[in-house]
Amino acid sequence: MYPILFKIGPLTIHTYGVMLAAAFFLALALAVKQARKEGIAPERIVDLGLYLLVAAIVGSRLLFVLTDLQYYIENPLKIFMIWEGGLVFYGGLILGIPVGIYYIKRQKLPLWKVGDIIAPSISIAQVVGRLGCFSAGCCYGKPTTLPWGVTFRDPDSLARLNIPLHPTQLYESLGTFLIFLFLILMRKKKSFDGQLIWLYVLSYSVLRFLIEFFRGDEIRGMFFEGPLSTSQAIGIPLAIISTYMLFRLKRAK
Repeated sequence: MYPILFKIGPLTIHTYGVMLAAAFFLALALAVKQARKEGIAPERIVDLGLYLLVAAIVGSRLLFVLTDLQYYIENPLKIFMIWEGGLVFYGGLILGIPVGIYYIKRQKLPLWKVGDIIAPSISIAQVVGRLGCFSAGCCYGKPTTLPWGVTFRDPDSLARLNIPLHPTQLYESLGTFLIFLFLILMRKKKSFDGQLIWLYVLSYSVLRFLIEFFRGDEIRGMFFEGPLSTSQAIGIPLAIISTYMLFRLKRAK
């Protein structure tokens, strides 16, 4: 709704960027606090957070660029303009997983315990990050006649203007907040390491699959023709893998 927070001369501060920064620091603070409780060196979590931040930005931007590759081939400088929106979360997750595993293994940290530490942090980061999307107008929904439809009127907004839309950014923000609460509750009841991180992957995959039906932004399709969006096609195998891992880790326990 307010894509530009304020301007100071030639300097423009975008709400989207501010919210992403707030999401990162909130998530990092939560993970560091939990790491102390579980006997993991906080500085290792801080370093891991920085690695994951870079991987998330690069991966999420790369996947977005691939969904509209021809446009970015013709406008290569646009690739770096992330303040205009255009970060696909799954791209960040896909690149963040191997980067995170590499760092954790290199530091000889317990893989699944660290995964459980950061799982709620990922969710709370999405809560705040999607508010940034709402401010910028990206990731907007389809037109709707429902009473809670949101009309974007700011000409700097990335959403369709002057027509009520599904506030899909708020749907996901609320959904990931519920996932966050669920993970915090399960933290006290978990029976094996790795349970929280894979519960997160499973629950988010389901949430995102459903929200995709209400999304209205144009870049939604697959790299080939099909009924599912890119995020839905990625979410299905992630849900299957996370279900398998939950059973496998529980059985191993």
